[in-house]
Parts: sequence; structure tokens; C-alpha cells
Amino acid sequence: MVPDVSTGSDTRGLINYLFGPGRRDEHTDPHIVAAWDTAGAPDPGRDPEATYTQLAKRLDHHVDLRTRELGKKPPQHVWHCPVRTAPGDRYLTDAEWAEVARRVVAATGIAPEGDENACRWIAVRHADDHIHILATTVRADGRRPRTNRDGWRAQKECRKIEAEFGLRRLKSGDLTAPKTPTGAERAKAERQGQEVTAREWLREQAYAVAAAVRSIDDYFTVLTSLGIQVKPRVSAKTGEVDGYSLAAPGDTIWYGGSKLAPDLSYNRLTERLPTQEVTDRPQPVADPADSWRRTETAVRTAHTVLDSDDDAVAQGHLDAFGDTLHNLARATPGPHQAELHAAAKAFNRARRSVIRADHQAATELRQAAKELAYAPNNPGGLVIALVFAAIHLARAAAHWHEQRGHEQQAAAAEQAFRHLQASYHQAAQPVLADLTRRAPRPQTAERFEATVRQAIPDHADRILADPAWPALTTTLARAETAGHNPRQLLTEVAGRRELDTAERPAEVLNWRITAQPNRRAQAARTRSTRSTTPTVQAPQPALTTVSERPAERGRRR
Repeated sequence: MVPDVSTGSDTRGLINYLFGPGRRDEHTDPHIVAAWDTAGAPDPGRDPEATYTQLAKRLDHHVDLRTRELGKKPPQHVWHCPVRTAPGDRYLTDAEWAEVARRVVAATGIAPEGDENACRWIAVRHADDHIHILATTVRADGRRPRTNRDGWRAQKECRKIEAEFGLRRLKSGDLTAPKTPTGAERAKAERQGQEVTAREWLREQAYAVAAAVRSIDDYFTVLTSLGIQVKPRVSAKTGEVDGYSLAAPGDTIWYGGSKLAPDLSYNRLTERLPTQEVTDRPQPVADPADSWRRTETAVRTAHTVLDSDDDAVAQGHLDAFGDTLHNLARATPGPHQAELHAAAKAFNRARRSVIRADHQAATELRQAAKELAYAPNNPGGLVIALVFAAIHLARAAAHWHEQRGHEQQAAAAEQAFRHLQASYHQAAQPVLADLTRRAPRPQTAERFEATVRQAIPDHADRILADPAWPALTTTLARAETAGHNPRQLLTEVAGRRELDTAERPAEVLNWRITAQPNRRAQAARTRSTRSTTPTVQAPQPALTTVSERPAERGRRR
């Protein structure tokens, strides 16, 4: 059951909508199911003599008295709260909806139980699965009601109602979720043939760009280059930018950053996107795979951070991990890219909570993640190794949020986990099959078997029984050729994190080893660069939109 509180200033206009046909003739049999005073609330849906104006006048009675007293109408005096059951729930009766309405207005402070001076309100049902509660927020004693955190209180009461009415139990919110699209925004998207609203589309573009750029100035520049309209807000006191709004290409509706998502506000962005000079940007590395290795290492480190007692540091790493997923999806072409994009989109809800993030503590992961926007996209098995590490971090994030009662964030992290898992299977299966086909001769495999029993005796039997063992022998042979000692390497990678809970320990070791650098190639590059230091220009991230290119979207508008 989902409540959605908003305010306005036109009682008559909202009544007209509630009792009217709807924007697409979707309203059927609109009528009042509950009110502050059933006898005093004329029902245009049931009484042919009742009018919208008559009902609005009754609802606005205390508002009009206060207006005459003050000489002006109280601002935003209309309180509106649709309450909708979840898809698949049974249809409630009018009597049940009446009880829901009375409990919601009591819980939110609109009409506390037993309060004779409470605000006037009505609940209108015009569809099987929801009602609309309309109230005017001036009490009989002339005061305004105490409606602070009314959205949160409505949600809390709806969780109780779900349990008592046997409805689907939804996740509790914590006021950190982004604003959902309005009915008008959804209708507009439908008319234009868009799968998502402009608000949702802009949100994903903003997250993707913020994940890749290194300064707030670059953030605005790249958004503009993608065809998105950008309007900075300049403070009258300081003369400096202190906010911004975005609009989709060719659109006239603007959305402030904080209206897209709380962590897309100007202040939140500047916490992790300080002003930087171009010379501060990383130069291309000698080994194109180094950026991928650093990111994989940083993701594994973030996994251990979640086991610590510092929630602010952990929350900072989860926010940086959100950037990692966006850049990983952008830098990884192939059939599994769609699942990576879906994982990044899902994790946007898991990257923020009521816990204030310590962004400075997650600098290493965030910098490594941004390097993916500049890195070559042909790192071979390193992509899969990074996705594999991301899978485990997403699952750990779901558990971390669940332990702290962050229900929506835990569900979002679990959803991201499933998308990452699907992406991993699409990418890894052919690679593991190829490694298996290239397995070394039996004598070499037997030598590696003895090495495993020496290096990891407690897990040797499980590793050797794993279907991925032949693939691991190929990876060990390659690592040996690259200058690694197999026994030392196995001991090192096995010690990074316990293997007790790993269902496929050979597969886990395979990707940990894949992320190791080629020592002989590193030594050769070191010798070749001692005498010369080439000067190169820092590359720019290759950014495209999440769904379609802005120019195409603009034409469709």
C-alpha cells in the first residue's frame, strides 16, 4: 500500500479532477467513502444535486475564515494523499477504504482521533485499487495542523494496515528515495512513446555522468554535450553557483538536482566532485589493464569495509560502488552490458540511506571507478573478474542494509545482485569453457593439484571437485608463464577472503588470479620507460546516454 503526500492551493480544481473522468477516462464511479463529517460533505458522485463548488466551499470553510482574518489565503492549504494497493492485492471494500482513510489522516496529523478541531477532509474512490484523500489544512481553531514528516508517518501506518488487512507487505521508506513521477509526467511519456518519464530519464543520465567526471564543472559540460539543458542557479549573496536544474532535450519542464534524487543536489555532488584542474587527471597508464585491476582491488577492499563498525565509511564506499557500476556498464560492450546497466540503475537506490556517507574514506574506490571511464575496453578476463567481485559486494551491501533496517536499500542491492549475476553468467560461461578446452596436459594438472594441496590444504578437496578446476589449471599455467610462483600465488589469493562460503572455490580463485598483473611484462615496461617519459594528453571519457542518444530523444519530442 503506497501513500504519496503532496500539497497545493486549489481545492476546487482537485475536486474537479477527483470526480471527473480522469486524464484518459480511467476514473470509474467516483464517490466519497469517508469524510470529516459524512452529513456535511455533499457527494457529487452519489447526489445529483451536489456540485463541486458546494463541496469545495464546505471543505474551505475554515480556510475562508482564516483568509478574512489575515487578509490573505493561507499558502499551500490543500493536502492531497493518494493511497494505492500493490498490484495483485485484493480489492478493498468501501468500508475498508474508509478505515484506511481515517487511519491515514489520524497518523499524519490532519485529523487526530477525537480532535474536534481537526481539519476537514474527504476520501474519494474512483478506481478499484486506490483512493484520494483531500484535506484543507486549517483547523477549526484557526491553527495549521502539525504535519511534519507526514509522508513517513503515512507510510508507517500503511505498513500496519497491510499486515492487518492481509495485503502485500511493501518496504518501509526512510525519506531518502527519489520523488516518483507524477501521473501527468507518466501520461506525457506515454503520449510521446517514451518508456520512462523525463524525470526518470534525466536521473539516470545525471548519475551516469557524475560517475565518470572529475569536477562539478565537467558534470555540467558533459550533460550539455549530451543535449541535456542545464540551468545553473547563482546565489544572490555570493554570486556563486549553489544549485542547478536540468531539462530533457527540447523539453520545457525543469527539474532541480535534488528533485531528481537527494544525492544529485548541488551540495551533495560537490562533496564528491570538487573543482579539479585538468592536470590533476590521470594520464594513460602503460598497461591498459591496470585501471581494471585497481578497480577490482578497490571493490574487494570495499567488501571488507562493510565488515567494519564505521557505518559512515561503509556508506561512502557503497556510494562509490554505485559510480563503479555505472562506469563498468559503460566500459563493457557485449551482450551482458544491458544487465550491467540494469544493475547500476537498481543500485542507485542502495547507494544512499539516512546514514551520512564519508566520501573521503572511499576516495580510492571512487578514483579507481572513474578510471574506467578513460580505460580501454578490451581487458579480457579482467572484466569478468571485476563483475565477479561486484557480485559479492552487491550481495554484501544487501546484507549490510538489511541489518540496519534499510528495507528499500536492501531490496535494491539484492536486485542489483541479480542483474550482476545474470551478466556474469552471460560473460563467464564461454570464457570458462574456453579455459577448460585449453587445459594443460595431465602431468601439469597433477603438479598443480599437488600445489593446491600444499597451499590451501583445508579447501583442496572442494577446489579439485569444482567443475571449474580444469579452467583454473589453465589460469595457473598462464600465471606461471607471467612470472608468478603458483604456490605463493594460491596462498596469497586464497587469503584475501575466506573460501568456506564459496560454492565454487575453483571459480573464485580463477578470477582472483586473473586480476593479477603480468610480472614479466611489468618488468619489461619498467626497463623501457627509464630513459624516456612520453608526454601525452589526458583522454576524455566516452559518454553516451543510458537509453538513447539525446539527439534522438529530442527529435521524438
